[in-house]
Amino acid sequence: MKVLLVDDQVLFVESLKTVLSIIADDLNIIGIAHNGFEALESIELEKPDIILMDVRMPEMDGVIAAKEILSRYNDIKIMMLTTYDDDEYVDEAMKFGASGYMLKDVPPEDLVNSIRAIMAGTIQMSPGILDRILKGGRSVEAIIEEDHKAIVMKIEKLSKREQEILFLMSEGQDNTQIAFHLFIAEQTVKNHVSKIYSKLGIHDRMTVLKIAKKSDLKQYFQYLIPE
Repeated sequence: MKVLLVDDQVLFVESLKTVLSIIADDLNIIGIAHNGFEALESIELEKPDIILMDVRMPEMDGVIAAKEILSRYNDIKIMMLTTYDDDEYVDEAMKFGASGYMLKDVPPEDLVNSIRAIMAGTIQMSPGILDRILKGGRSVEAIIEEDHKAIVMKIEKLSKREQEILFLMSEGQDNTQIAFHLFIAEQTVKNHVSKIYSKLGIHDRMTVLKIAKKSDLKQYFQYLIPE
């Protein structure tokens, strides 16, 4: 996995590079940037798989950088790695499509595991942040759902066949019904559903269906609706 580190604290980011290189053979630290502008330049050159990025940085902060990056590159994952757990930063970063929000006091091994989990398609958050969100009656998925652009961006990651299956799921069809409807094997449907969950970064069926309905896939797949 190619990793880009973005942080204006030089000592911290250099130390982080050293630690990650030592403890994780599957992580390739391809570069370091010190603000959002440098991050955008590095992406053009290095093509990272995942970016670990601070929130507060000069010239262009991490939240704005995340918005810019994810609007241009659907295949890049971003983990916000910061000392700030302010609710506003969390909300904005997740709405723009960040896949994780971790605090810098996370143990190195846990950070590496979170990077791997994000690349596997799951959202990662520091326990304290997640606990506060849940106590407020919200969910990580709800934060994502609040921003329609973020939802559309995630849906656009899906192939046409995956979008068809997602639409039929949102219409209440199970895997057997979808297989019959599309003239494909049920196992093929299951494989596509797994890919849908991975690409959306969400593994709760009800949340995925809510996203599908809000994205109004019906307008594109009228031909799948029985007459």
